[in-house]
Amino acid sequence: MSVDTNDTTNDTTSDTKAFILLDRDGVINRDLPRSVLRVEDFELLPGAAEAIATLDGKGFGVLVITNQACVGRGDLPAEGLEAIHALMLERLAAAGGRIAGIYVCPHTDEAGCNCRKPRPGLIERARDEHGFEPARTWFVGDSERDVLAAVAAGCRPVLLRSGKPLASPPADVPVFDDLTQFARVLSEGRLDTPPAKRFAAVK
Repeated sequence: MSVDTNDTTNDTTSDTKAFILLDRDGVINRDLPRSVLRVEDFELLPGAAEAIATLDGKGFGVLVITNQACVGRGDLPAEGLEAIHALMLERLAAAGGRIAGIYVCPHTDEAGCNCRKPRPGLIERARDEHGFEPARTWFVGDSERDVLAAVAAGCRPVLLRSGKPLASPPADVPVFDDLTQFARVLSEGRLDTPPAKRFAAVK
């Protein structure tokens, strides 16, 4: 399941030099125990819209890569998820943030699909459709699944503490407080080369 935002307010073409991949819950919006099931429950994290606007302003295309097993469990119909994403795009656009595409795995773990993180299927589909180079592409998440999916697809993982932070994140993965800090450090050119220990001290 993927959504291309092809209107003029939410489009970043495949000519963009680089892309940033973002998990949704805990990165863009506040995470909930059973996911966001109603538009009324959708809440952007502080500064997330402005951070996406910063990335867009620096020439990055932004793609969302998200597991939404709530659809597979029957807790949320596909139309409900579309409504939540429409609201997300609207609120991001109000702050100047643009999303080039939303890639969703609606399946549960039991389905055994290739698109549910930590498998790389969604990232690979996004790569095929937008033409980015995985080795130059940061994937920003908040969980071990995100890190494993990024590595499996050949991308560069980043973790945020704004969602469900890992107690012991991998030593070679940069960790930031939130999307705002990541966007600032990246836009300042301070996130180009490992090791991650360098980034642990970034304020």
